[in-house]
Amino acid sequence: MLELKNYSNFILKDISFLLKSNENLLILGENGAGKSTLAKVLSSIISSNNLFFNEKNISKLSGYKRAKLINYIPSSFEIFDDYMTVLEYLKLSIVENRSDEEIENIINILKINHIKNSSCSSLSSGEKQLVLLASAILHDAKITIFDELMANLDIKRLRDVFLILNSNFLKQKIIITHNLDFAYALKNYKVLYLEAGVLKFYGDHEEFFCKERLKEFYNDSLRFENTHLVVDL
Repeated sequence: MLELKNYSNFILKDISFLLKSNENLLILGENGAGKSTLAKVLSSIISSNNLFFNEKNISKLSGYKRAKLINYIPSSFEIFDDYMTVLEYLKLSIVENRSDEEIENIINILKINHIKNSSCSSLSSGEKQLVLLASAILHDAKITIFDELMANLDIKRLRDVFLILNSNFLKQKIIITHNLDFAYALKNYKVLYLEAGVLKFYGDHEEFFCKERLKEFYNDSLRFENTHLVVDL
């Protein structure tokens, strides 16, 4: 159980919510709403005494225990060694021992075997996102936070990633995305909506993705098309 109690900073204003251990979460909102800032608070990149896991203050835990508990996957791939290969990067992502067979299995599942010996700096933006997903799976934290993982993915890869995020492959997931059709398809997720640093909605997926709520937050810019949510141009 992850809980944030009355947290405020230079962007966020008195944020409180509780996420049960069997729940996944979508964090939605416009640019500048505070989504990435909230993700960094939840992952302790921004330290706070207001964050609790199973009623224990996360700030009191060791760095190793925090790393096993919550893993933050940023929106951009950052690496300081231009010559590091994908395989080397993935091995560095592991907190506890993983066999070579386990690593190869994840590489094959994500269909990145053809780039495993390539330098990370040579990858396309979409390939980098897949490597970040592979690193998250190998890290195997209790909660994984993805900040715009779906950015730069082509349609085929987007579906592959959707199937993983819609499964039990990772223990518990918190996802920031601007892709509302993708978010709409993740029906087993709760939704948190931020507006200018203020929590405007926290609740069930079905309650958020209704015509009345979408009109409240997005005006008339969205419409339902069969089983999809599309921008009404």
